[in-house]
Amino acid sequence: MARLIPGWLAHYPKDKLGADIAAGLIVTILVIPQSLAYALLAGLPPQLGLYVSIFPVIAYALLGSSMVQAVGPVAITAIMTYSVLSPIAPPGSSLYIMLAASLSLLSGLMLLACGALRLGFLSQLLSRPVISGFISGSAVLIIISQLKYLTGVVPQGGHSGELLLDLMQKLPQAHLPTLTIGLLAFGILAIVRLALADWLVRAGLSKARADFIVRVMPLVVVIVGTLAVIESNLDRGQGVAVVGSVVAGLPGFTFFVPSLDTLRRLLLPAFVMMLIGMVQSITMAQALAIKRRERIDPNAELVGLGAANVVAGFYGGMPVGGGLSRSAINVAAGAQTPLASILSALAMIGVVAGAAQWFERLPLAVLAASIMMAAISMIDLKALRQAWSYDRADALALLCTAGGVLLFGLEAGIGMGIVLSMATLLFRTSVPHIAVVGRVPGTEHFRNVARYKVETLPGVLFVRIDERLFFGNLGAVEQRLNQELERVAEAHDLVLVMSGVNLLDTTAVEVFGELNQDLAERGIKLHLAEVKGPVQDRLMKSSLWKALTGEVFLSAYAAYEKLAPPEVWCPEI
Repeated sequence: MARLIPGWLAHYPKDKLGADIAAGLIVTILVIPQSLAYALLAGLPPQLGLYVSIFPVIAYALLGSSMVQAVGPVAITAIMTYSVLSPIAPPGSSLYIMLAASLSLLSGLMLLACGALRLGFLSQLLSRPVISGFISGSAVLIIISQLKYLTGVVPQGGHSGELLLDLMQKLPQAHLPTLTIGLLAFGILAIVRLALADWLVRAGLSKARADFIVRVMPLVVVIVGTLAVIESNLDRGQGVAVVGSVVAGLPGFTFFVPSLDTLRRLLLPAFVMMLIGMVQSITMAQALAIKRRERIDPNAELVGLGAANVVAGFYGGMPVGGGLSRSAINVAAGAQTPLASILSALAMIGVVAGAAQWFERLPLAVLAASIMMAAISMIDLKALRQAWSYDRADALALLCTAGGVLLFGLEAGIGMGIVLSMATLLFRTSVPHIAVVGRVPGTEHFRNVARYKVETLPGVLFVRIDERLFFGNLGAVEQRLNQELERVAEAHDLVLVMSGVNLLDTTAVEVFGELNQDLAERGIKLHLAEVKGPVQDRLMKSSLWKALTGEVFLSAYAAYEKLAPPEVWCPEI
């Protein structure tokens, strides 16, 4: 468990204090609209997004290992919260808030346990294509979920396709003032994201300053939208939907224990949220650390993120994660240490205590446009193109995960991706790559006869197996060996080059023992070459080792020299 006083704080460099103070204040101001928006996206009262930007942030700053990663409400956990809980309870109700707090608590406890037990490797259960497909599918769900706020039309349907179809049919009924505000905000944000930075750089600004202005612009759009509503009285006179009542003041910590029924309902969703949070947080922290030439401790990251979610469960009731945009703002604002996040959390206390009511007339259409623009950036078409050109199986896993999320929900979607990835892995290992090899003339190297011009010995077959040998692929291996032996005239020696084999399970040892006996009856000796040390240590304890009709050679070349007939010239290397 991490020390009570983290190392960065115990040896804090005073020359970084000014940068951290400035970054903390800037981040506080810029993430207020985002915090409100993601709380609404999760189906929770808007002030909860502000609440979980306080003490959970401090918990992560004290226990995590990243110097600049920022924790708080994020789009993925928000849409997962809504997708899981909306079928169980009405969004915004007291039961819904309690379930959200339970979901945060459970996922946090799982993360803490994984960090304490050093189980960070569990994040490898999800391949990059599966994660990319899950995030891309979730981003599309987020976009669809915000269309009702952008248009003023509430579509009906069981899944995303039905919702879109119903929305298209109801589009003529769109609330014109709401649609106008939403499209204007979306258009401005699109121009800002796509072109503003380049325009500013061409105008003479540095890239760092241009990027910072781009990150400030969503807040400017929110402020302008709010002022337009107030000035023209659009919410009260034209029916434009706004955030509404934002409870001011700090809530107290609420300690509770979820009921057994709640645990039963939320255990699987909490596990999925834990996995996604684990992968996202560690990946982002590592990327930031590489840029800053720092190092992180993955297990400390899990402890920090788990503690943040446990605190969020007792204070605020909304799951949190490592936010991409929050972290980017934190870095762009000049943060040097986690003190910037702590100062941001303290500044947020002032906002919650005295300025929360300023956001009550913030138009939902503007928040929807901001969320949709953020979601669009989460759709990873580049990953799909790369996977499609390199490995169609990975591309299929990405597409199936994204499609499953859209058609069947978040849990089913990621489940489909994992199953497809595991099925692909099992298929590949069950049909291992096997190559007939020969000696490259004038060298000790052996290469595939189908790719190189090589020398072979009459009656001797050299076969290289490039996979671990276990019960699932032995049938394919045995069949291929027999096929290759039939192609060799008067075969009398079979050499298995084991340089690519790092495991033989019990079944493999028994099958190769039977193969050794079968080959002996056919007058063929079985030899092994280039057996790895750990594999040989185990084989020496087996009956196969004693019954082997041939020899065990240190290298394929040693076997070639020994088995070459006298009339075949083997030059000195």
